[in-house]
Amino acid sequence: MAPTSDSREPRLVPIDERYGPGALLTPANVITVLRLVLSPLLLVMIVEDPSSWAAFAFWTMLACTDGIDGYLARRHGTTRSGAFLDPLADKVLVLGALFALVAAERFWVVPVAIIAAREVAISVFRTHLGRQGLAVPARTLGKVKTVVQETAVALALLPLTADADVVAAGVLWVAVVLTVVSGAQYLLDGRSAATTMARRPAPA
Repeated sequence: MAPTSDSREPRLVPIDERYGPGALLTPANVITVLRLVLSPLLLVMIVEDPSSWAAFAFWTMLACTDGIDGYLARRHGTTRSGAFLDPLADKVLVLGALFALVAAERFWVVPVAIIAAREVAISVFRTHLGRQGLAVPARTLGKVKTVVQETAVALALLPLTADADVVAAGVLWVAVVLTVVSGAQYLLDGRSAATTMARRPAPA
């Protein structure tokens, strides 16, 4: 699975002169919006038949689009709209799939709730930092936890592992541990960045 946007904060550099930081209709954004729009259809498929080749293939396709729009963003230049839309689409896709699997009785609600609580808390914290003019890059562990989350979903959907619930559940608990640890790292990094900025002398 492709890593999602819980990676280093993008520099808003207009590599392609057609797409500056304020651009909206960029190739990367088009892919991101498609992922966001198609996510509800995937969730319906999961609830109706959580272990089907169709749901697995659709999940794999949507998860891989994050790598595609990331490549396009690096090629054409990142934008403020993309910096907002990409993590939103990722959270809708991953958290939606996890809760759909809970509804389909493939996953226990507790690990999924822990992951969701972490994602919401970090999003609120990131917004708080942004209002202070801070952009704290996430560490590599953030990428790893996203890949493990996506792998847990894939294993739950894959018909070949449908009867081995312990496999998908085990990977999901690994994702929980990585999710909590990476979240704690981000909180500490954000607090450190805020402290450093507070100690800077005011401009004359």
